[in-house]
Amino acid sequence: MFGYYNRILTINLTDESSTIEPIGDQVLTECFGGKGLATHLLLERNQPGVDPLSPDNHLIFATGSFCGGRLWGGSRYGVYTKSPLTGFYAESYSGGKVPEAIDSTGFDAIVLCGKSKQPTVLTITPEGAEFHGAGDLWGTDSIQAEEEAVQRFAPNNDGYRKPGAVSIGPAGENMVKFALIANDKWRCAGRTGAGAVMGSKLVKAIVFQGDQKRQYADPDGVAQYAKEFAGKNSQGPGAKAYKAMGTTMMVSLMNSVEAFPTKYWSEGSCEHWEKISGERFHEEHEVKPHACAKCFMACGRMAKIKTGRHKGLKLEGPEYETIYSFGGLCMVDDMAEIAHLNDICDRLGMDTITAGNLCGLAIEAKARGKIDFDIEYGNVDQIASLVQMMSARDGIGDLLANGIIPASQAWGLEDIAVHVKGMEPAGYDPRALKGMGLTFGTSPRGACHLRTTFYKPELSGLIPPEQIEDKAEMLIQYEDRLNIFDTLVLCRFYRDMYTWEELEAALTAVNGQSNTQSDLQKVARNIVNMTRTFNLREGLTAEDDRLPKRLHKESLASGKSLTSEEMEYMLKDYYRLREWDEAGIPKD
Repeated sequence: MFGYYNRILTINLTDESSTIEPIGDQVLTECFGGKGLATHLLLERNQPGVDPLSPDNHLIFATGSFCGGRLWGGSRYGVYTKSPLTGFYAESYSGGKVPEAIDSTGFDAIVLCGKSKQPTVLTITPEGAEFHGAGDLWGTDSIQAEEEAVQRFAPNNDGYRKPGAVSIGPAGENMVKFALIANDKWRCAGRTGAGAVMGSKLVKAIVFQGDQKRQYADPDGVAQYAKEFAGKNSQGPGAKAYKAMGTTMMVSLMNSVEAFPTKYWSEGSCEHWEKISGERFHEEHEVKPHACAKCFMACGRMAKIKTGRHKGLKLEGPEYETIYSFGGLCMVDDMAEIAHLNDICDRLGMDTITAGNLCGLAIEAKARGKIDFDIEYGNVDQIASLVQMMSARDGIGDLLANGIIPASQAWGLEDIAVHVKGMEPAGYDPRALKGMGLTFGTSPRGACHLRTTFYKPELSGLIPPEQIEDKAEMLIQYEDRLNIFDTLVLCRFYRDMYTWEELEAALTAVNGQSNTQSDLQKVARNIVNMTRTFNLREGLTAEDDRLPKRLHKESLASGKSLTSEEMEYMLKDYYRLREWDEAGIPKD
């Protein structure tokens, strides 16, 4: 089928073997690639109830039909597994230039199963997988591991494109349940703990290199479409805004609408927000836009800290979510210090959203007399020390490394812990943006903002943030279209450019099939139901789609709130429109 390699590589780490299997056209027609194909494979190959950190849990890497060619926004890969953090469906995505190296190996999905006998680096080429003992890399940070793996294990055969690698840091090795998988030094498949799954399999890094390219139904049509797409969008206001400020622009906006979670979810804005704003960051430090391959947005911030004790620190970041988690929840009021914490997390290989939330919970636990540990709001050195302890599973860090549910239970703080399904929300307070409450509740991987990015229509005036009627209907439209994004695999920041009509035009040139909005929605809803089925199989109930009671009981300072009755109204409407029963089970 055009637009796909029609091949899956399955790697058995236990006996160091690999097999190449064809994919039937029916699977690709019903699921597409990326998330759709990976979800199909998880349902087929993962046994219900499998321990996420056991050899029997599968870890799947996939690129999509828009990767490796001329189409904009497609230099991304997805990683899919059962989450050790939540026990439910895991999906995480990353960009950069490495996705093109993954794609050049010529597989629609790469599936890891079993467990290596020793720390291992894999090399993947169009011919399959090679296994390399890498005990000397075990213990290195994610950046060093990536660089060493490429230098030592890339085959560099004639005709091969540039190699790339993904890696884990010490947090992944120690199976910290929110460990990430890193690439391009600072790009991360960050959420749900895929890095812990990779660490449980004793895989330190994977090097990708090949010479394959996807065959399109209409290559000239794809080239023309890409040219016209850039002409229409590359100088638009959205692209210019991301290139100028990246996601740091969200700090001022979220504080202005009282949706910036502060002091561990007790407030919706912080007094020091200007000190940690994107405007101040760009004024005080050397910050340049940085793009993934095939991207004109350049939302990344390649930064060099110019002042203070971290002068000279270089990194890509911090992103908005890192600023919110450490600058808002933990009350750190200096961007140089937030960049320092970002750098620590990146090198250790752990998600900054969960790390910041857990540090905020620990600060509250100390303030409430629940723990005897020296940590307080705004103290960067104490926060940095706790992050290191989490990665090493040292002392109190060992408890926190298992996630927010066991930590809050051990400290008697279940009533203040903010999470859905065991994963903490991003920096969009649902008491100010009610649709984000429904987003957090219904997301299959936990409290995730990216499944719908529904803050966008609420902030732009497409639907009032306080309205609950018709919210589920609009949210489903966003969720369906973004599920198609995740099959391709497309960057979220192109959401206003790849409308249903644009997706139809691009995909028709790629695969030559019927790709009307109705066709695409059918595929999207099939994927939503497959994902839901996976979670139901793992014990999910409708109760898991609800927000923590604290977010219903406590209003923000302005009086903004999200009542449990409002949440129930939206959730019931969502189930009805999804054709699920009252227990959240698909009727089909």
